[in-house]
Amino acid sequence: MAECERPDPVAGSFRLWPAFSPAALRRRFLDAIACGARGRRKVCGGVDAAEPRPIGPRPGWSDRLAELLQEEAADSVAVYATEDAARGKIVDAAEPRPIGSRPRGSERLAELLHEEAADSVAVDVAEDAAGRQITSLEELQRVVTLMQLEGWNASKARRMAAATDVRRLAKDNPEAREMLALLGAIPPLVAMLDSEEPDGQIAALYALLNLGIGSELNKASIVKAGAVHKMLRLIESGSSLAVSEAIVANFLGLSAFDSNKPLIGASGAIPFLLSTFQNPDTSPTARQDALRALFNLSIAFSNLPLLIDAGTVPSLLASIGDMAVSERSLAVLSNLVAYVEGRRALSRSPDAFAILVDVLGWCDAAACQEIAVYVLMVMAHKGHSDRAAMVAAGAVSALLEVALLGTLLSQKRASRLLEILTGDKGKGVSNIASSSVTLAVSAPLSGRAAPIAPATEGMSEERKAVKELVQQSLQSNMRRIIRRAKLLPDFTPSDRFKKLTITSTSKSLPF
Repeated sequence: MAECERPDPVAGSFRLWPAFSPAALRRRFLDAIACGARGRRKVCGGVDAAEPRPIGPRPGWSDRLAELLQEEAADSVAVYATEDAARGKIVDAAEPRPIGSRPRGSERLAELLHEEAADSVAVDVAEDAAGRQITSLEELQRVVTLMQLEGWNASKARRMAAATDVRRLAKDNPEAREMLALLGAIPPLVAMLDSEEPDGQIAALYALLNLGIGSELNKASIVKAGAVHKMLRLIESGSSLAVSEAIVANFLGLSAFDSNKPLIGASGAIPFLLSTFQNPDTSPTARQDALRALFNLSIAFSNLPLLIDAGTVPSLLASIGDMAVSERSLAVLSNLVAYVEGRRALSRSPDAFAILVDVLGWCDAAACQEIAVYVLMVMAHKGHSDRAAMVAAGAVSALLEVALLGTLLSQKRASRLLEILTGDKGKGVSNIASSSVTLAVSAPLSGRAAPIAPATEGMSEERKAVKELVQQSLQSNMRRIIRRAKLLPDFTPSDRFKKLTITSTSKSLPF
């Protein structure tokens, strides 16, 4: 590198301390940058030091810094000239300026250097991100190209590996799911379902499952490509249990999209999902997936007749009691009773009301209580004949307990249902009540019925029967509350309490 040459100072005009002034130091710094000697010990016209040359800065960085320093020097000269003119003082250009006369000059220089460093870091981050995106896109293109190769028998292993890569890439990356679908990964995966190899079928099924996560567009594209019918053909051909569970998982994901619900229901997937739910050999995860898929399908009104015809109501009632699936089974039932045929199927099912009334006593399952009360309320509101069956199953006693101890929602529903059961809306309720007032489910624990107050002499026989039933239920539930409060076992209600319960009516209940 050529050495920078500067003319020697003229003899007689050389002064020592101006060389250390701020202006002289800035000039020397600019000269060092122009000479390419930044980071080394070098004097213009001298010899390089022994330490190694550092790696050069980013192209254009030194030029930018030189411009900034020149601007700083120009600003400094202008400020000095302005100050001298204001004082009316004429100073020689060679006269040094005192060090520290512009304290803000170094601060300005530091700010400029920090801005330059921040811009450099931002450029590095952007370049790294762009590089990663390019690498990811190239990998996605490679995977899709492998799946699109013609001839399954010729490239079976490679296409299976590509499907496994799609499953891995789409698992936790929404951008990769979108890009893979745009590149055309869905049709080859759906075509792989025609393979006779179970491993290839499973790889394609789970790849499709991950592509549909969180993407309604991908779910619609999978159904449009014919994946549902191919999955059902696999079931009809006697697929393995692992393939069946993968298909159930896909039906669960695809049925979450509202537009797919009627298509999946009409395709004939409901009997398969119901049989998977009932199969004792099914894994707990697959059983839960099948029940959740049935719940998704029950949201669409067009699927309700298909669900009822498949025998969903008896299967759901039989599953109540298994705490792993009871809440979801009750939720499906709550959707089915919105349809008239669903209510008829529930009424025809043996012990249906006894099962639902038993759920009302699940104090540690508040959600199940709320749904069970809702189902009973819909059944009582829509069908007068069902009210007598509810009373016979002990619904009034259980509803009183829920109205006192349940959640806010279950209390409101229980109160509404009690109004329906104890009102004049159902004539059949009075008949069944008058003939069954001594049933164990509603009789007081003392074993004797409470006497009817003289105030009821002018009442009809129907109202007397309902009144007596309510009084007995109040006493029975009060004893249950006492037992739960862990009071003394020989505690008995006072005469005043008995008198209050005897003279009370359904309209005076606090709910």
